[in-house]
Amino acid sequence: MERFTDFGILLLRVGLGIMMAWHGFPKFTGGVAAWTEIGGAMSFVGVTIYPVFWGFCAAVIEFFGGIALVFGLFTRLVSLLLCLTMAVAATMHLSIGDGLQGASHAIELTIVFLAVIFIGPGRFSVDRRLT
Repeated sequence: MERFTDFGILLLRVGLGIMMAWHGFPKFTGGVAAWTEIGGAMSFVGVTIYPVFWGFCAAVIEFFGGIALVFGLFTRLVSLLLCLTMAVAATMHLSIGDGLQGASHAIELTIVFLAVIFIGPGRFSVDRRLT
């Protein structure tokens, strides 16, 4: 039933967006201490400089990127940045010994955001209105 495809994409975007914004808000408001801890995950992919910067970037993309997804604004770019953020999170969980169980949420979100990059924002989006 292809007539419901765009509604399904809308549900996916809004649901993911709300959850990412909810998950990212405490990180965004956590300040330098939180950003330093979050940014420390970059060391698991070989980046050991500027953990505050990387943590702030992750918090911003989770919170504001989640909001952008709700509206379907910059959907593919936001999904790419969230995909990368979740890939780093998955790498960190696997590296510290959490195993697949501990990394599964981040891995699942990496896959979903990768899919959204290819699927696009759907008809019910700000992106669609801008093009």
